[in-house]
Amino acid sequence: MTSHEFTSVLKDHEIKISMDGKGRWMDNVFIERLWRSLKYKCVYLHAFENGAQARTHIGTWLSHDNHTRPHSTFDGHTPDEVYQLSHLQRPVPEEKKPAA
Repeated sequence: MTSHEFTSVLKDHEIKISMDGKGRWMDNVFIERLWRSLKYKCVYLHAFENGAQARTHIGTWLSHDNHTRPHSTFDGHTPDEVYQLSHLQRPVPEEKKPAA
């Protein structure tokens, strides 16, 4: 069961909570694709000698994937660009608008 404390943080940040039920493939398809790419394009290509080395390489790969690598899903934009554009287009909630 998901705790009220956890879900309230998500709701406060206007994050949509998916509770479609166990085994619904759409809930995990994006993260599963990310993990697959990470494994085949980074982890399986390096023989990390320790956790610190793995953390460094994986961090570098994730940074590249999010900030510099264009994604066809996003029409050639990076995930970071798409996030920034969506943030700019999101209306400010009434309770966070400055008083006039």
